[in-house]
Amino acid sequence: MSDIALRRLDGGFDRWDALLDLILASFAYMNGRIAPPSSALALTPQALKAKADTEIAYVAFDGAQIAGCIFCRPEAETLYIGKLAVLPAAQGKGIGKRLLGAAEATARELGLDSLRLETRIELVDNHATFAAWGFRRIAENRHAGFNRTTSIEMRKAIV
Repeated sequence: MSDIALRRLDGGFDRWDALLDLILASFAYMNGRIAPPSSALALTPQALKAKADTEIAYVAFDGAQIAGCIFCRPEAETLYIGKLAVLPAAQGKGIGKRLLGAAEATARELGLDSLRLETRIELVDNHATFAAWGFRRIAENRHAGFNRTTSIEMRKAIV
């Protein structure tokens, strides 16, 4: 893992197709398992670039290969975490935790006291992973048109 380098996305990044491929590969296990389908399926390289223009994003590189990413959006008191993705072959190596570390540092720099994320109700392994990383469940939410819980909201205090 010593080869893993994190880079904050800026105007010089030009590998949007590869970043989209990473996200789709990372989220593929959800296909057919969650309802509604992941919003990742609607992403395009152009949409990712626009997202990076309005949010704070980091990419993890394993040498020249994109191995992970995280998108962060400042809110009133918290930093919202979205599209945390790690290449399936690179999972279990601490990349996700390092990306969250970059998000925590960003939250501190912005004077925010917590990280917030949402994960689908069906993805209990994700719930356990985020809990092990210090997140706690704070709410249940429903996507438009659903009469059942479709996601849970989790928050981690920055100490």
